[in-house]
Amino acid sequence: MDQTAAEIIYNLPFMELLNRAHQTHRAHFDPNYVQRSKLLSIKTGGCPEDCAYCSQSARNGSQLSASKLLEVQRVIAEARAARDQGATRYCMGAAWRSPKERDMPAIIAMVQGVKALGMETCMTLGMLDAEQTLALKEAGLDYYNHNIDTSERFYPEVITTRSFADRIETLERVREAGINVCSGGILGMGETAEDRISMLVTLANLPEPPQSVPINMLMPMADTPMADVAPLDPFDFLRSIALARILMPRSHVRLSAGRSKMSDEMQALCFFAGANSIFVGDTLLTADNPEEDRDARLFARLGLHSGEGLPADPAKTAAATAKAKRANRPVPILT
Repeated sequence: MDQTAAEIIYNLPFMELLNRAHQTHRAHFDPNYVQRSKLLSIKTGGCPEDCAYCSQSARNGSQLSASKLLEVQRVIAEARAARDQGATRYCMGAAWRSPKERDMPAIIAMVQGVKALGMETCMTLGMLDAEQTLALKEAGLDYYNHNIDTSERFYPEVITTRSFADRIETLERVREAGINVCSGGILGMGETAEDRISMLVTLANLPEPPQSVPINMLMPMADTPMADVAPLDPFDFLRSIALARILMPRSHVRLSAGRSKMSDEMQALCFFAGANSIFVGDTLLTADNPEEDRDARLFARLGLHSGEGLPADPAKTAAATAKAKRANRPVPILT
């Protein structure tokens, strides 16, 4: 889909947009399933990049000190605890421009150790070269996260130490190696609606859309250039979630950073609009995240679950939906 067509959809009357997104979501997924992932910072601070939103950058005024790479056994212990609390995917992030060769053996051991727990694995390590990508594939890595962050037009306003093209190149390298791609962006950095739409169109028009699309709401961090950016209108955020679901119907759309600032009602609308994955735990790298008990209460109130969550059979769902419409009955939930 091109930018013009996506803009038409994004600007539909709000209820029509959400309904279209929800029906798209229902055709491909159990609408009451939300995947639970856990994110651990395995190396914090001291990053040489200048991402204007990030508290881990050594360039943008952040006071966060750099840490060493965590020990493998500690990472595996943290993953085991997350699994026992209901997480099915474990994501590990390092504040690097790209991994150093001396760190790769530990990274590989982390992937293998978490896989042995029966969890899906995801890494975010910055840019990768061909050899590193192959090593991660051979270790059994399921997903690699590398967000494009925003539109190509707005990107230089956010980051100058690596290009938009650099990010696309890493995504292509990961995809060609046979690793699932996890890529999304951050909303509320001062971009326009057209920028948000362009970011999603870029992702949807990759040779294969990302299997996982994290959508973050900016969490302004002290001592960063974006510390005082005005909050994004919640309806603009919801429109972006809905458009992501329509453009990438088979992808997991992850409601990521910013949930701690969202009301239960806003999160419920995000789930209705097609978000079907969240991060659990009280922190996301260096940002706050809702506590486990709040998520549990919300899931109970909404009747959501984190079971197997296998995609619904599209043909089966479409036939049942058409039959229900002909009979003027509510559309059934098929899982």
